[in-house]
Order: sequence, then structure tokens, then C-alpha cells
Amino acid sequence: MTDLALSFDAVAAQYATARPDYPPELFDTIEELTGAPLTGRRVLDVGAGTGIATRLLRARGARVIAVEPGPGMGAQLHAALPDVPLVRAAGEHLPFADATADLVTYAQSWHWTDPQRSIPEALRVLRPDGALALWWNVPDSPWSAAQEERLATRVPGHHGFGVAVDTERLIATVAPEATRLHRRLNWTRRVTVDAHLAHLGSRSYFAALGPARAEPLLAQERTELLRLFPSGEVQEHYTVELTLAV
Repeated sequence: MTDLALSFDAVAAQYATARPDYPPELFDTIEELTGAPLTGRRVLDVGAGTGIATRLLRARGARVIAVEPGPGMGAQLHAALPDVPLVRAAGEHLPFADATADLVTYAQSWHWTDPQRSIPEALRVLRPDGALALWWNVPDSPWSAAQEERLATRVPGHHGFGVAVDTERLIATVAPEATRLHRRLNWTRRVTVDAHLAHLGSRSYFAALGPARAEPLLAQERTELLRLFPSGEVQEHYTVELTLAV
């Protein structure tokens, strides 16, 4: 777990309100690929953050335990989901017994782990018929691609979203015995420019800059967005990149 990963604690409340959810089709697909409903299954949601995926998994009937190393992010999760067990830990060291989970999930968080350790740990705690599910919301439109290009030149520490292909390769390297499945799902949400900027500001590289350095960069982006969306409303397009290791 890197210092950049823990930078989210500084923007935990903003993260909780600004980050997008995940479409119902994602959980339908997980059920389809694993061959079982989520209802009643024991799920470890690792890198749970403020509990966005935790909440949606629980709504599908899963028995979820949230695993989150950041105290600020964990506090937001506990405030929103006080009845969900919360364990402060990272994916490289899961404090659970062998073969006790039906599903280990990483929503927007697996790239913060060391896969040489997090993959064996996930497989250790999974039951023989269990699955490791990793997914990301990836911005997917011409205007968001142009935005990422601008941010790459303006924001120190900017990183892109090319994680899904690496995921499959790494799983194949570390756990060649696992069956790997990959799906892409498309969805959209409509938000205000302010909400979109709050989402950007909750990213790790903005959080690491601190408000004094981040705010002028976000103001530049506001100007660009209002030129594209003079109504002040943005339609965000996402592709959910889902990888399962069974």
C-alpha cells in the first residue's frame, strides 16, 4: 500500500459523495459468471474505501465484510454503513482464515496492491468454488479522453486507466491455475460540472497535491468543461472493466 493510495483519506468525504456508483448489470454479470446469486454469499470487499461497492453488494443480499486500510475512508464507510463489519487491513495481508470467503472483490482498488502478494492472499481465503472479482469504472468518451490528455500534462502524478489488461496478465503470471474471465459493461450518469470536478478532485493525484495546488488546476478544467457543456451539465460515459479469477 503506497502513500499515494492513502492520500484518499484527505478527501474521504468528497470521495463518498462524488464518486460514481456501479450499474446493476455489473452484479448481474458477477452472478452469471460465478454461477450463483450474491444473496447469502460471504464477500470480502477489499479496498472498500467509503463503501460504494460494499453498499451495492449488501443490497444484493451478500454478507459483506469491508476491508479498508485508510482510517479516513473507513470512518466514512462506518458512518454510512454502521452495521457492516469493517476490518482495517490491506489486500496483501488479509486477516481471515483459509477457505472462508465465497467472493473477494476489489472495486476501483486492486491496482493499489502488490499483486505478487494480493493474488495469493485472495486465493488463500477463497473457498474452492470461490472467485476473485476486480473492476473499474473507466471514463469512455471522446471528451473524457481529451480531458485525461490535459490532466496528464497539467497534474503531477497523473496516471491513466490502463489497468484491466495488466490485471489479466498478472493473474496469469501469479496464479496460472485460475480461470480468467473478462467483461466490459457500458453505462452513463448525468451530473453537474461542479459534481464532475468534485469527482476529479477526489482522485489520488489531486488529493496528494493539497487544496492550494489542486484548486487552480480544477479551475482550469472548469473553464474547459463549461466551453464544452455551457448548460453546466455533464454526461459521463463509463466502461466497467470486470475481471474474474475463478
